[in-house]
Amino acid sequence: MNKRYRVTLTAEERDELRALVTKGTAKARRLAHARVLLQADESQGSPALGDGQVAAAVQVSARTVERVRRLFVEEGPEAALRTHVPGARAYAAKFDGEQEARLIALACSAPPEGKSRWTLRMLADRLVELKVVDSVSREAVRGALKKTSCGRT
Repeated sequence: MNKRYRVTLTAEERDELRALVTKGTAKARRLAHARVLLQADESQGSPALGDGQVAAAVQVSARTVERVRRLFVEEGPEAALRTHVPGARAYAAKFDGEQEARLIALACSAPPEGKSRWTLRMLADRLVELKVVDSVSREAVRGALKKTSCGRT
């Protein structure tokens, strides 16, 4: 078995992980990652199981085991247990503060002539007409207005 990332826990790390798992009050994913590290530990006297065996024992995918091993080796134990990277977004926010303020002002204003209220599509189209944004979906408009009490459509 030729593993690229080998997990070797110190006695202190092992004790902390066991305490975390035994207590059982952390998030489920964090507990699963702790169990993966304990099962994958290659220290003297530890099981040193392969990825498939660890995955079966902890009931996670083999890919999860690989990822937890890699994070442990590259970034340390806390990174391997982290379930969410704060501030990391898979996409850029569609509106900045000024654009969102313009959207809210528009939504709170009187609707176009002949209409009883603003629709999300009309708001999105008007934002593009006013060159507030280059393009925007009605879903992005809905998400921005959801945070306010004025933009109920």
